Amino acid sequence: MAKRFEIFDHTADIGVIVYGENLKALFENAGEAFFRLITDVRKVRYRVEKRIEIGGETLDRLMVDWLSELLYLHDVENLLFRGFKVESVGEGGLKAVVKGEPFQQGVHVVKTEVKAVTYHRMEVRQENGRWRVQIIFDL
Repeated sequence: MAKRFEIFDHTADIGVIVYGENLKALFENAGEAFFRLITDVRKVRYRVEKRIEIGGETLDRLMVDWLSELLYLHDVENLLFRGFKVESVGEGGLKAVVKGEPFQQGVHVVKTEVKAVTYHRMEVRQENGRWRVQIIFDL
């Protein structure tokens, strides 16, 4: 099976390169990579479901907005996610359902505190028949 993402260090930031067989998989894998930075996702159960809808824009902006919305739900509602189901993604926008649960002291650990998703060197593109994006997060 082809790899879905890899993590790299970048000064006071951390980055991931995410891969997907199609755009839906790319966005799902980006959500998974993001929460693997934050916590041990194996300890996150599917107890809460959130619907996310983002209006149409460029793929780069859509990726930043998708991850920023996940970060917002994590920061404001104290949620951790491990299930990502993108129903549709493209110029018309993004529709997805994410599943997880509230952070629980003693059950979950926070490995990395992410402050923001950046546009730095962001480019969603097709490469050798697969989708790829590099994302850098402010820590």
